[in-house]
Amino acid sequence: MGEITTLHPSTKWAQRRDRLWLTIELSDCQKPDISLDSNSLRFSAKGGKEQKTYTLDLKFHQEVNPEECKQNVTAREICFNIKKKEEGPYWPRLLKDAKKPSYLHTDFSRWRDEDDSEEEDTTADDNFEAMMNQMGGAGGQDFDPGDVNSDDSDDEGLPDLES
Repeated sequence: MGEITTLHPSTKWAQRRDRLWLTIELSDCQKPDISLDSNSLRFSAKGGKEQKTYTLDLKFHQEVNPEECKQNVTAREICFNIKKKEEGPYWPRLLKDAKKPSYLHTDFSRWRDEDDSEEEDTTADDNFEAMMNQMGGAGGQDFDPGDVNSDDSDDEGLPDLES
């Protein structure tokens, strides 16, 4: 008889002072069974090409507020936005247990260091469109490169080709 192994989906996480992001990477997930309380997240579902059963039992480092959790199930992953019970310094790790499981990874696309400015995170997107409008010409006016009046020597005509 073969040994029965428990399968765990690849899971990414990131945090801010007030929240956690968890992404369970499991394609073609069928009817996930999800249980979130103030100390843990339990997940079980069939998924992947072969529709095998995957499970997670994550015991958080500190308490979270399950009432303020948002989740989104897509064809490729299940994403969670989980509010920490107490805003404060970053947790040293996601789980209560210091030993990190092999299926748990840092989500570098969402990660920000604790000493990074939160304002920097939001204002860059807000100012992008205004910056692009100003780059179009003087005071954001429409810019037509054919209207440029320049005494640049590159504007001289090319000599005729000799046969």
